[in-house]
Amino acid sequence: QEQLVESGGGLAQPGGSLRLSCTASGFTGGISVLTMSWYRQAPGLKRELVATHTKFGHAVNYPRSVQGRFTTSRDKANNTVYLQMNNLKPEDAAVYFCSAIKDASSYWGQGIQVTVSS
Repeated sequence: QEQLVESGGGLAQPGGSLRLSCTASGFTGGISVLTMSWYRQAPGLKRELVATHTKFGHAVNYPRSVQGRFTTSRDKANNTVYLQMNNLKPEDAAVYFCSAIKDASSYWGQGIQVTVSS
């Protein structure tokens, strides 16, 4: 069964860094056939797309709010996509979700909390 599992969240101070991981399992072909994205949702706000890593290995769709601070990368051998978040700001606090698209189907992880506070 296809599954996405996020890890690496937690508490960071403003200006600090965190790296989120999303490991995919159960997908025939691994992440090489998946377009994987990171979304975040803060309380009372809509879910926001943060970054996308296409199945071709390209990182796209960084909104202006995270440009220059967030980068995504992937490790095909371990079927894992990462979101490196640097210079974190309090407004980055949210639940972060990993998603994958394969053909016409979409999949979601359970979400992981990121808190930014001094």
